[in-house]
Amino acid sequence: MGPNQEWHVSCRDVAGRRRDMSVFVNHGRVVIVAPPGETAVLSPLEVGRLRAALRDAVVTAAGVD
Repeated sequence: MGPNQEWHVSCRDVAGRRRDMSVFVNHGRVVIVAPPGETAVLSPLEVGRLRAALRDAVVTAAGVD
């Protein structure tokens, strides 16, 4: 397996505080880490960034045996 890749997507919690979501690949599976104990609220732009991160992670995961 190559070097670990991790993508970060900005978001906000329900109180409006800035938070961060992470997307990474672990043993060929895509993992999404949301703010601990929080709900992630994403703007349309942030949803697009999450979508791009997920797409990149899926491509990476598909290359892992």
